Amino acid sequence: MNAPITKSSTQKTNLVDEITTLGIQARQAARTLVTASSQAKAKALRAMARHLEQDKAILQAENAKDLDAARKSGLAPAMIDRLTLSDKSLKTMIAGLLQIAGMPDPVGSMTASTTRPNGMRVGQMRVPIGVIGIIYESRPNVTIDAAALCLKSGNATILRGGSEAFHSNHALGAIIQAGLADADLPAHAVQVVGTTDRNAVGLLATLTDYIDVIIPRGGKGLIERLSSEARVPLLKHLEGNCHVYIDAAADIDKAHNVTVNAKTYRYGICGAMETLLVHQDIAARILPRLAKTLLDKGVELRGCARTRALIPQALAATDEDWATEYLGPILAIRVVDNIDEAMDHIARWGSGHTESIITENLSAATRFQREVDSSSVYINLPTCFADGFEYGLGAEIGISTNRLHARGPVGLEGLTTLKWVLTGDGQLRG
Repeated sequence: MNAPITKSSTQKTNLVDEITTLGIQARQAARTLVTASSQAKAKALRAMARHLEQDKAILQAENAKDLDAARKSGLAPAMIDRLTLSDKSLKTMIAGLLQIAGMPDPVGSMTASTTRPNGMRVGQMRVPIGVIGIIYESRPNVTIDAAALCLKSGNATILRGGSEAFHSNHALGAIIQAGLADADLPAHAVQVVGTTDRNAVGLLATLTDYIDVIIPRGGKGLIERLSSEARVPLLKHLEGNCHVYIDAAADIDKAHNVTVNAKTYRYGICGAMETLLVHQDIAARILPRLAKTLLDKGVELRGCARTRALIPQALAATDEDWATEYLGPILAIRVVDNIDEAMDHIARWGSGHTESIITENLSAATRFQREVDSSSVYINLPTCFADGFEYGLGAEIGISTNRLHARGPVGLEGLTTLKWVLTGDGQLRG
């Protein structure tokens, strides 16, 4: 005798059907996008930019619904900052769309070919990955950035934003659909998942017949869940436990300004500095000045014993502090003996995201960039430059801390792969 169908089992079946349908539609759209012209894709992106400007009031009204719910639920200030679609963030999104529209189309580009002894030519062609699933939290700007980059690189995409940005994401989804329609591109090239059911995340991550890669953007909990459940390959964006190291040969004014910017530009971004490392020979000259500025800005300081001797207001730092991505106004500070100790600290506690050295010593700068194993390594720059727009990529799909396929801010090329193409004139293998 068959078991009766319960309401919950029916809902689960409906969700499976819904997510599977999205996958089928995305795969069909991906086949069309392979042949879409650069002109059509650019037209769609420019149309999206135009609709963003025209529909700004509607979009911000929908965003206000999410912000109101976020405040009532006690969402952390850094997360509310990420959730907010301010005039500035909308201008950045529009600029990103236009920049991506004007960038060279990677699809179909060729590597340098070689000619084999038998006369056949061997090369590689850049092609779309296919269907990309993107799972992200809090930041509705990702909806536009991801859609734009995936479209330009010839990929269909399924977007699943966090429930806290539900209204914002669906308003942005309507803008994306309007842009696709203006360019006569398939509506299913970009699809926004229409449910807040958390089970949708797990279903997307196992849809191997239709999704080629999942890109998660969110907290450690989301990444750990997907790493455990996913059958679709992941291009992971792990936490940004970023470091600035002030070398003995640093310019004091430059070190002060860069460090303050690295921490206080925006607390909630993955490129915000979370740990400051300072060479012992310069610590007494730079730390009291830095402490005053940061404390005046409301930053809580936690430090090692040598730091606290110079900054009485600092709390004692623990191993947990060295390992933490605060995403808020807290900074861990450690005084180190030399550059080797600084690099050892980063190797042990860092997340492989972004690190920076402040120095006027070329040898130290060269060593730091060569030996620190992170996706981005800077000289005399704040870590908050870790952003695809700042790198000239137009936008980013995320900052990959993977070592394979793509690393650092993932732009157009990171969303493509290569296939071998050979050309001959009837040569036979003997």
